[in-house]
Amino acid sequence: MSANILTTEQLEALRRYSTPTISNAIEIFDIRRRHLGFLPHRIRCLLPDLGPIVGSAVTSRTRAAFSPETSPDLTGDYLRYVAAQPGPKIAVGQDLDDPPGLGAQFGEVNATIHKKLGCVGHITDGCPRDLDEVHALGFQLFGLNPCVSHAYVRLVDFGKPVKIAGVEVLPGELIHADKHGVCIIPWEIAPKLAEACAEVERMEKPLLEYCEAEDFDLEEYLRRRTAMRATIRE
Repeated sequence: MSANILTTEQLEALRRYSTPTISNAIEIFDIRRRHLGFLPHRIRCLLPDLGPIVGSAVTSRTRAAFSPETSPDLTGDYLRYVAAQPGPKIAVGQDLDDPPGLGAQFGEVNATIHKKLGCVGHITDGCPRDLDEVHALGFQLFGLNPCVSHAYVRLVDFGKPVKIAGVEVLPGELIHADKHGVCIIPWEIAPKLAEACAEVERMEKPLLEYCEAEDFDLEEYLRRRTAMRATIRE
């Protein structure tokens, strides 16, 4: 499945929410355990002011360490694969080096061509580069840290499941990501998720407002909090 099952309006609605709100809203559907479905904190947003991105995963695996053996250049076939997928898309790249981050798969050139092919960002367990140039493109980057060189980076394969910091990401999975991190959205709830986000915010608002009240009482706050949590679980 891919992001083209969502309308432009549905995608825009999801982009209006932060990734933590997306995560909270997914919990309403009780579709997976709460410690699953997102990348660990070591995969961080490198351009946090660009805001949330939403798209379906196009996947690849790379190595950047030196090897005396030659390998086939998969770039053309990979870019044709990316171009053939419906957008918006997010390029998700697994770095197979140990340790990862020996060289960047994405910098200004790769970000530019991927944006042209309908991608809105790149997520890796390696290290991108050219942050200023990529920022100017409005193209989001996630990884361990920035790095200096592309070294001997080369594609190993693409269009297959990848593991990013131990979390499996399948081609075509829907991803929401921002300065907080990266969350995978189950497709079966994707069309209803923005409405659920609005409901989460609607239920939280009275509780937040009560915290600011002159007559705030801790026991009343706890009662209201319990009632709100019970409503979410219904």
